[in-house]
Amino acid sequence: MPDAAETGAGSAAGAEAGAESEVDGLTVGQVSTRLGVTVRALHHWDEIGLARPSMRTAAGYRLYTAGDLERLHRIVVYREVGLGLDRIRDVLDDSTADVPGALRAQRAQVTERIERLQRLGAGLDRMIDAHERGLLLTVEQQAAIFGPRWDPDGPARARSHYGDTTQWRQYAELSASRGPEEWQEVADAVAALDRALADAMDAGVAPGSPEANRLAERHREVFASYFPLTRRMQVCLGRMYEADPGFAAHYDGIRTGLAAWFRQIVDADARAHGIDPDTATWR
Repeated sequence: MPDAAETGAGSAAGAEAGAESEVDGLTVGQVSTRLGVTVRALHHWDEIGLARPSMRTAAGYRLYTAGDLERLHRIVVYREVGLGLDRIRDVLDDSTADVPGALRAQRAQVTERIERLQRLGAGLDRMIDAHERGLLLTVEQQAAIFGPRWDPDGPARARSHYGDTTQWRQYAELSASRGPEEWQEVADAVAALDRALADAMDAGVAPGSPEANRLAERHREVFASYFPLTRRMQVCLGRMYEADPGFAAHYDGIRTGLAAWFRQIVDADARAHGIDPDTATWR
């Protein structure tokens, strides 16, 4: 029967007996209001035998006595500190129950949850910082890892230009999980690739050759430390490495002509995979 009907029945009982309804019992609606619990919860506790009303009206509606209310108050207290209903039943009905022990166990669980949430909060803070800053390293750490020519303002400029792109989000997600040691591994892999590219160019490795194609593939694998790089995107990077003064200076500082040669091996590898480097776009 609808809860409102039970509340209405209580009102009818009050009309019959006035203040006597408070003595004889409270309706489900009245108890719900007093204790701040839902009518649904009271019905459930009744159904599982945790807190059954001691009285019924002539029409069969639930009425709670003062003793019932005392038990309900205790249930609410223990529920608010996190005890499950079965454990609450033991605490209330088992005279041999170790109540302090049950509360200590609950306290330990709460402490564990707090620590887990604190770790989650710290992880969220790092993720937010990574999305906003890109590189979660101090200026001193950046110089030590990437070398004295590293520009610490570079990540901020990259965020300004690319902050709304999928690739920046992917980069930030990877960056959030990295500390100085992980970034050192990335820097070492990039430096080793640069040396391998320079050595291959010096050795006369021809664009389109198996060795050159392997180097192009290695570049994509190393670059995945920042974000996944498709061959079409790699072609676009090759163009930028050759055309952009900053990137060209970096590669040509390793070997004169390296930026142009790198673009050639990337374009040749793209053609081998059915991609026209002249029309390739960032996708």
